[in-house]
Amino acid sequence: MKVLKYIFLVFLLGFIGIALGVAVPRPLTHSEATTGETSRRILVLSNPIHTDIAVPADAELLSRFAFLRDADLEIDHPGLRYIVFGWGGRAFYTQTPTWADLRPMPVLKSLTLDRSVMHVALAGDIALADPSVLPVDLSAAGYERLIDFIAASFSKADGEQVPLPGQSYGKDDAFFEAEGWFNVLVGCNIWTAAALRQAGVSTGLWTPLPRLLTASLRLHNDAGVFSAGFLPVGR
Repeated sequence: MKVLKYIFLVFLLGFIGIALGVAVPRPLTHSEATTGETSRRILVLSNPIHTDIAVPADAELLSRFAFLRDADLEIDHPGLRYIVFGWGGRAFYTQTPTWADLRPMPVLKSLTLDRSVMHVALAGDIALADPSVLPVDLSAAGYERLIDFIAASFSKADGEQVPLPGQSYGKDDAFFEAEGWFNVLVGCNIWTAAALRQAGVSTGLWTPLPRLLTASLRLHNDAGVFSAGFLPVGR
């Protein structure tokens, strides 16, 4: 009975921690306007365990991330519409392109401690009505801070970003060395939340899963943050 009691307490504390992580906003207050003529739209892309940020591939963005050409990414392709950025643990992220590729060691590293990587993918048109897509409108200043945050997430050696040779899911994506360490408490969705906060969007205090992140976005932001006609993922 004592064992069951301890198990119950662990689950109860976990539930309380998750609930507080969503319910408590970070930052506690914010007043930045995100709509208007100067707003910029980005997309938050979700799957059951991971989120990415898709940024429209305009001339300014291509100039800022020109180093992607060094990883043989065709950022000048006429069909390019978005550059998709994600942060995550090296072992799990690079070795698990699909669920069929799931292996024990990458999972173990993701649950403990692992080096981090940035994943960059090129994308064409993205269906905004897809339930895994959340359009978010940012102020011009918020957008610039978001881009600065993403750029700062790439590690550098001798002033240059460092691609990981031979690491990709296909010809339209690449991995790079990244800043920070990955673990189950500070994972990919925590990075996405931090990026959005830099852009002036409130998130929950701790949102380790996509549904927790999008629930907190809906809870702590005015409806105007999200593009008209769309609701956060997990609605």
